Amino acid sequence: MKHANGQTVIQAFEKFSPKSYAVEGDKIGLQIGTLNKPVKKIMIALDVLEPVVDEAINNNVDLIISHHPLIFKPIKVLRTDTSYGRAIEKLIKHDITVYTAHTNLDVTTGGVNDMMAEALELTDTRVLAETGAELLKKLVVFVPEEQAAQVREAIGQAGAGDIGDYSHCSFTSSGMGAFKPGDNADPYIGKQGEMEYVDEVKIESVFPASIQKKVLRAMEKAHPYEEVAYDLYDMASRAASYGLGRIGDLNESVTLDEFAEKVKNAFDVKTVRVVGEATKKVKKVAVLGGDGNKYMSAALHQGADVFVTGDIYYHVAHDAMMEGLAMIDPGHNVEKIMKEGVCKKIQSFIKEKKYNTDVIISKLNTDPFRFI
Repeated sequence: MKHANGQTVIQAFEKFSPKSYAVEGDKIGLQIGTLNKPVKKIMIALDVLEPVVDEAINNNVDLIISHHPLIFKPIKVLRTDTSYGRAIEKLIKHDITVYTAHTNLDVTTGGVNDMMAEALELTDTRVLAETGAELLKKLVVFVPEEQAAQVREAIGQAGAGDIGDYSHCSFTSSGMGAFKPGDNADPYIGKQGEMEYVDEVKIESVFPASIQKKVLRAMEKAHPYEEVAYDLYDMASRAASYGLGRIGDLNESVTLDEFAEKVKNAFDVKTVRVVGEATKKVKKVAVLGGDGNKYMSAALHQGADVFVTGDIYYHVAHDAMMEGLAMIDPGHNVEKIMKEGVCKKIQSFIKEKKYNTDVIISKLNTDPFRFI
């Protein structure tokens, strides 16, 4: 079995976590190195600190996929007598590529916020703060019957026909195609200057507008004709909205302190900060990984009893308390939940393609805080 190419791995990953989902200005994507190389081992990490880089070196890692960006601000001076500078120096010297999926991984279905909601056993979850919704397009393409299956498969692999938990969705109808190849044509079927009639099928499938180029490339590559006949339509409906955070329900009401214990167990933390009365009953829960201070009003607006997020500011806690919204802060580091989730996603792709590439999880604790 051959090793996966870095570009191939990331293309598959970005189908799960599209870069277009990231909030404006977020530092995502390739940060160090190249993806145009075979990768024998991939490591999934929350942060890319010098000890994490050392861990990658010791494990002969070729590619690190992280949640938090290594390069978040423009680098004006790179000093190799600092931990940050040494980390970058080591990555370059050991040819380790760093790729980051930050807010796009927070936003995407099955991403960080869904992982956190699932860990808290929330039901009937929906987006907490919408950041966008993609327009849908419909592709209609005409194909000889014999090649219909390969075209359906190609556009399905490119992302057309993804509806909810289903993929490769399409509709096919039969008809008669007619054409006359010109003098300069090189027809797959028929002869120059003669009318040709072919049993064809019409394949219809929908896709998000953001992947139009990818779908059309896949269609044209799989289609046998020199000139592909197809139509594109803008749909009145939108694909499902996407955004940061999730809100859902517990199976039954519990006290705030009881729920705080659940949060500690779900995210494997020893302590949490709590805003609100210990005996307050909570059932509707909002959750947002990382710093969720500016989304407190969204949690309040959507009727949450409690908002679980990190890095809660003193005055935001006061505002929430006065509005009757409880808050639980388990820390920013609980986004470490992404390591196992992303690892499973990448491993699934590697297994499907039968690549000889290992995927491991960083074992280091990168939480800068300790409690005494």
